[in-house]
Amino acid sequence: MLQSIIDFFAHISSGARAGILVGGIALFWIIESWAPLFHFSYQKGRHALLNIFFTLTTIVVNFLLAGLLLYVSNLTAERTFGIWWWLEIPLLAKLMVGLLLMDFIGAYCAHFAEHRMPLLWRFHAIHHMDKQVDTTTANRHHPVESVIRFLFTLLAVALIGAPMWLVMLYQSMSVVLSQFNHANITLPVWLEKSVGWFIVTPQMHKVHHHYKMPYTDTNYGNIFSVWDYLFRTHSKLPNDQLTYGLDVVFDRNEADLKDQMILPFHHTMTTGKGKD
Repeated sequence: MLQSIIDFFAHISSGARAGILVGGIALFWIIESWAPLFHFSYQKGRHALLNIFFTLTTIVVNFLLAGLLLYVSNLTAERTFGIWWWLEIPLLAKLMVGLLLMDFIGAYCAHFAEHRMPLLWRFHAIHHMDKQVDTTTANRHHPVESVIRFLFTLLAVALIGAPMWLVMLYQSMSVVLSQFNHANITLPVWLEKSVGWFIVTPQMHKVHHHYKMPYTDTNYGNIFSVWDYLFRTHSKLPNDQLTYGLDVVFDRNEADLKDQMILPFHHTMTTGKGKD
């Protein structure tokens, strides 16, 4: 079975990758429409339009830069450089280590940096300005942020020496898990407690989208929650106390494409975040 997974992602087509992206959005869209956690007073389809536009720009950025991932992955293989090539452990264990480290460098570290570095925060703030967080919010990234996140993924591939099939597996998991943890749903308590120790759940990520500090700067994980527990960036907040958005830019129209595209470059754009 493991070899079948490797073979599939080693030769995964663009159509299959698109199917994973669209299939994930469709699945969680249906679930949250049927049993939403919050009943937003919004037109769900209209709200999705801007987020889907940013999803498309993310796809374009990653497509244009994909050759760099292939080049670096092949280079590390030729020179047997990176953690992947230095570990002498069973393939399944190596796979888990590889996924954990790809998620740590490519997602957790990238996300942490975007919240800590004012210049990067300017672009990441667009993601946080959505006041009705649902599964379409997952890929609401300014094109410049998409480039930033790609560079962190490239760094992960270089340090780990990740083969391309592992990169494809990681990116596919990242897409689906991001759609899952942004979805406007909640898990049964027993399921939340059991999987939340390892996988980032919607309940965990909702806190990250609360409009005020210190919660905005917690729960950075994308696939695996272990990094937030390990680095003590995990926090909790009851659902009835959650408010999405950002208090420092509450006067902006988060649904206006032009405003969202140019806002990071605006001289009045604050790089701070509200305090409790």
